[in-house]
Amino acid sequence: MHIHILGICGTFMGSLALLARDLGHTVTGSDTGIYPPMSTQLQNAGVEIWEGYKAEHLQPAPDLVVVGNACKRGMEAIEYMLDQRLPYTSGPQFLYEEILKNRHVLAVAGTHGKTTTTTMLAWVLQHAGIDAGFLIGGVPLVDTDDARLQKAFAHSSHLGEKYFVIEADEYDSAFFDKRSKFVHYRPTTAILNNLEFDHADIFKDLDAIQTQFHHMIRMIPASGQIIMPSNTQSLEDTLKKGVWTPVARTHISDGNDDGADAEWQAKLLQADGGAWQVRFGDEMGEVHWGMSGLHNVNNGLAAIAAAHHIGVSVQAACAALSAFAGIKRRMELIGNIGGIEVYDDFAHHPTAITTTLDGAKKRLKGRKIWAVIEPRSNTMKLGSHKDSLAPSAALADAVLWYEPANLAWGLKDAIGNADNQLVLDSTDAIIAHLVANAQADDAIIIMSNGGFESIHTRLVEALQK
Repeated sequence: MHIHILGICGTFMGSLALLARDLGHTVTGSDTGIYPPMSTQLQNAGVEIWEGYKAEHLQPAPDLVVVGNACKRGMEAIEYMLDQRLPYTSGPQFLYEEILKNRHVLAVAGTHGKTTTTTMLAWVLQHAGIDAGFLIGGVPLVDTDDARLQKAFAHSSHLGEKYFVIEADEYDSAFFDKRSKFVHYRPTTAILNNLEFDHADIFKDLDAIQTQFHHMIRMIPASGQIIMPSNTQSLEDTLKKGVWTPVARTHISDGNDDGADAEWQAKLLQADGGAWQVRFGDEMGEVHWGMSGLHNVNNGLAAIAAAHHIGVSVQAACAALSAFAGIKRRMELIGNIGGIEVYDDFAHHPTAITTTLDGAKKRLKGRKIWAVIEPRSNTMKLGSHKDSLAPSAALADAVLWYEPANLAWGLKDAIGNADNQLVLDSTDAIIAHLVANAQADDAIIIMSNGGFESIHTRLVEALQK
């Protein structure tokens, strides 16, 4: 079957394209803003991609059009698809019908940490010898000599058998299906990492998001498992709407009793989260890894608990995470030029910015931390979090905010007189400022959920010159 994917370079749709190819389908796609790492991954896999959303991309007619949620009425390809009555579906529905309906689905939901936790869980299962399929909204880093693991994680998705690990996004499915993506997945094991207000372009308030989370919770069988951190009020309030599945709570011990009754406990062995101990009943294990930050300990603990639900021991899961290399665009070191380290990170919500910087300060002790931030998400562009921006970056020693020309509100007004925080209106100006002021032993963390005008590679090249 010939499948054409509209919006193919999105993290979800790109991974879906690879799964469709592995199922034996012929896959092509269209998108705008084609940039690595997803575009490179698709092209290396032999998937043909065309720029833009043109009617000619659907000629001759494919057997099925899979429509990404970035596509809207008025786009040439969408109007042609509807006028010609071409068969079409959403990405989440295609995934369920083709793969998930016959699998034990392990879904990872939450405002933050979905990609990282999904990758950790898939890694733990594969490391334990379980050939679980997965779809990750990013590209895993693989640092192992194990040929089987190298093959499984060659791309951001893998077909696998019996089990399937899925990043469960609350964003809507398509222009014709405004339900959250994860409603289609019908998981048996579900991680609920956290829950905050986000996606202001489609959700009125936090309660609207909680309603969508509860739609997914309604589908989890009584034989399943819900895993969530203790003392997270927004999640507890969601469960009050009704829950029919056992709930296992996780907690990081910090010396007090708050959350001490949680079934899954983690105790830090290093302040930066580089080593920690896990306890579940009589089972214990330790993780020693290259990750940092309390948020990643939370992510790892949830992944261990989910893997345990399908039979992986605590010790085996800890051994797997100790060998975990991470994921692209999550504090990924992309260059060290004259002692200046340049990192790429996906953080684009105030909470994620804070947790990333907290982990970086503890991990990169003694280094001056530069934060370079693009407020690119739809929620950021609408200004829903503008009052939280300056405080979210306060842990950095210096902050450079990028204010694009089409931002509907004043970023300079939002940042105000925050110490060491500067607003610039071009990536050229940001690069020039860093080249003039960054010094050896500094660390530059670039935060965006998009291509950011390829500032990462341009900065590295400018520093090298």
